[in-house]
Amino acid sequence: MQEISRSWWLLLVRGIAAIIFGVLALIWPGITLLVLVIFFGAYAIVSGVFALFAAFRHETRSRGWLIFSGVISILAGIAAFVWPGITSLALLYLIAFWAIFSGVSEIVAGIQLRKVIDNEWMLIVGGILSVIFGILLLIWPGAGMLSLVWLIGIFAILYGIAMIVLSLRVKNFTPRA
Repeated sequence: MQEISRSWWLLLVRGIAAIIFGVLALIWPGITLLVLVIFFGAYAIVSGVFALFAAFRHETRSRGWLIFSGVISILAGIAAFVWPGITSLALLYLIAFWAIFSGVSEIVAGIQLRKVIDNEWMLIVGGILSVIFGILLLIWPGAGMLSLVWLIGIFAILYGIAMIVLSLRVKNFTPRA
């Protein structure tokens, strides 16, 4: 299981990317739909690539969920780049479903890692935040793009912090007795 601790930096990179994405979204609240699509697309692809890399770097029961999460993230990012002129409502639904699917994947991975690592709850918390964010977007689709930008920014920063904390815990991984 030392393989998991060697991959700590993958979680760190995902967390840093999420925080950068969140800060950029908050700095430019009047952001255009095209720039938001580009930011989201880039983040989703980077996150997906690192999830896939983590899945193939070590053998765990959560490997399938990491692959699923990575593929969903990459597909969401590609869709954002292929159709940049989509309406704000379509983008909202794309982001909502991506957040729910990737969040469920992370919750399942965290549950499966319970017997392998300590503080797996960090991954579960990140997944729960992702699912709640997606559900809130589905419940209130008419909130407007400015509200969406703020929600996305805050979510990305909180999620990034959770991933960074988890990466530091995984880095210092020691098997349970």
